[in-house]
Amino acid sequence: MHIRRTSRQTKATARALATVLTAAALLITACSAGGSMTATSEAEQVALAPLPSSTPPALAPYYGQKLAWRDCGVEGFQCATLKAPLDYAKPGDGDVRLAVARKKATGKGRPLGSLLVNPGGPGGSAVGYVQQFAGFGYPAEVRARYDMVAMDPRGVAGSESVECLAGQQMDAYTQTDITPDDRGETDALVEQYKKFAEGCGARSPGLLRHLSTVEAARDMDILRAALGDRKLNYVGASYGTFLGATYAGLFPGRAGRLVLDGALDPSLSARELNLEQTKGFETAFQAFAKDCVRQADCPLGGKGTTPDQVGDHLAAFFRKLDAQPIPAGDAGGRTLGEALATTGVIAAMYDEAAWPRLREALTSAMKRNDGAGLLALSDAYYERDGNGHYANLMFANAAVNCLDLPPAFDSPEQVEEALPAFAEASPVFGKGLAWASLNCAYWPVRATGKPHRIEAEGADPIVVVGTTRDPATPYPWAESLARQLSSARLLTYVGDGHTAYGRGSACIDSAINAFLLDGTPPDDGKRCS
Repeated sequence: MHIRRTSRQTKATARALATVLTAAALLITACSAGGSMTATSEAEQVALAPLPSSTPPALAPYYGQKLAWRDCGVEGFQCATLKAPLDYAKPGDGDVRLAVARKKATGKGRPLGSLLVNPGGPGGSAVGYVQQFAGFGYPAEVRARYDMVAMDPRGVAGSESVECLAGQQMDAYTQTDITPDDRGETDALVEQYKKFAEGCGARSPGLLRHLSTVEAARDMDILRAALGDRKLNYVGASYGTFLGATYAGLFPGRAGRLVLDGALDPSLSARELNLEQTKGFETAFQAFAKDCVRQADCPLGGKGTTPDQVGDHLAAFFRKLDAQPIPAGDAGGRTLGEALATTGVIAAMYDEAAWPRLREALTSAMKRNDGAGLLALSDAYYERDGNGHYANLMFANAAVNCLDLPPAFDSPEQVEEALPAFAEASPVFGKGLAWASLNCAYWPVRATGKPHRIEAEGADPIVVVGTTRDPATPYPWAESLARQLSSARLLTYVGDGHTAYGRGSACIDSAINAFLLDGTPPDDGKRCS
C-alpha cells in the first residue's frame, strides 16, 4: 500500500477519494504582494519579469523562454512545453521537458497574473487537476482575475515521466502482504520492494537522480519568468505545500500570494513523517467509526459500539482476508486480500463524502463475500484503469520521496523494532504503515535531501492551512510549518478530510479568496468550521 499526499480533487473520477505523500511504499523582490499585472501583452509581461541578477549565466536561456501556447484538446485550455535543465549543477548536460496548461482569466477587472496550482502527491498531475477541477471549480471571482496555470513536475504525468513497472507487475506489487507474519512473508515483501526499485532504475536511470522537490521548485521559478509574473502566486495542496514552501525558501523575494493547504512539516525525518501520518489516519478512522455506528448500514457495529470496537471488527476482517482473499468481480482474476482492502479503506479516509461508499463496500465484502467495492476504491487510489494500466503517480511518488529524505528504515529488523510504536499510533493501520515505510531502503539512488526548517525570511505573507482531523497531513504539521515560515498566517479548519479550500466551508473559502484577490491575509490563528 502506497500512502501519498495529494489533494482530494486530483481526478474527476476520484474526487471524493483524495490522495497523499510519505516515504511510502507498497502498501512531500520584486514589487507589491502577489506580483499584480496590469493589462499588458504576453511579450510585455515577459519584459516585466527580468532575469534575476543572481541567476547564473548558464540558466539565462531557460529564464528567457517564451511559451508557445497551443490548443490541447480540452475546451478553454491552452498547453505549452517548458524546458528546464535536467541537472541545475550542469545546465549544459541536457534538458527536461515539462507540460504546462492554462486557462485564461475569464472576467473583467484588473488582471492579477497567473495562479499556479499543484494538487500534491508527489506524483499527482497538476495539469489534470487544473483541467478537471481547478480551472472550473475554483471560485468564479478567482478564475475571473487569474490565469489558472498548472505544470506537471519533472517525473510526473505529461512531463518527462518516471516509469517503473508494467501493469501485471504493479498488480503483484499492490497485492503483496504488507503485514508479514513470518520470515517467508517478510522476504516476499522485501523482494517486491527490490523489484520496484530495480524497475525504476532500469527504466528511468538518468531522470531518477533529478526528481527532487528542490529541483521542481526551481522549475517553478523558470515557469514564473516564462509566464511574465514578477512574483509567483500559488495554491498548493498536501505535498504541494512542501513544494510551495521550498519555493519560498529558495526565492523569498519572488514568493507572492502563497496558500499552502494541508501542510507538511519539512523538519521531520521520513520515520517521523510516517509515524505521525499513522496517527493522522487513526484520528480520521476514529471520526469515521463514530459516524459509522450512527448509520443504519454500518457493518462494523451499531449504536453503543465504541470506535475502538469498530477498529477491532475491521482488524478482524483484515485478518480474515489475510488468510483467505475473497472474490472481487475482477476480469483479470484479482481477488480482495488484506493489502488491497486496507488501501480501499484508507482511500476513503481522505474525504468524509466517501464514507457512505466505504460502508457499502465493507457491507458487500463482509456480509456478501463480494470485494468489488473495496477493490474499486483501491484502484481509484492507485490510479489503475479497467484495462490494468497504472498512471505513473506511484512511480513518481516513490522517486521523489526517496530522493527528498533518507529512508525511514534500512532493514526489516528496524521495522520490527518500530512496530510497537506504529501499532500504538494506530491499532488498525499501524503494522501495515510501518512496513510500507521500508521501500526507500532499496532505492537505487541515494537521497539528496534531509529534514530541515524553512523560514523564507523576507517573503510576503504566506497562508498555511491545516485541518484538525486530516488523515494524510496531520494538523500539527500545519502548526509546525506556520511556526517555521517567518511570514506565515495559520488558518485552521475544524473538521474532517484532507485539505480545506473548496470543501464547503464558507469561512475558509472567503479567507483564502480575500488573500488571493486583495492580498489581505487572514489573522494568524483564525479558526473555521
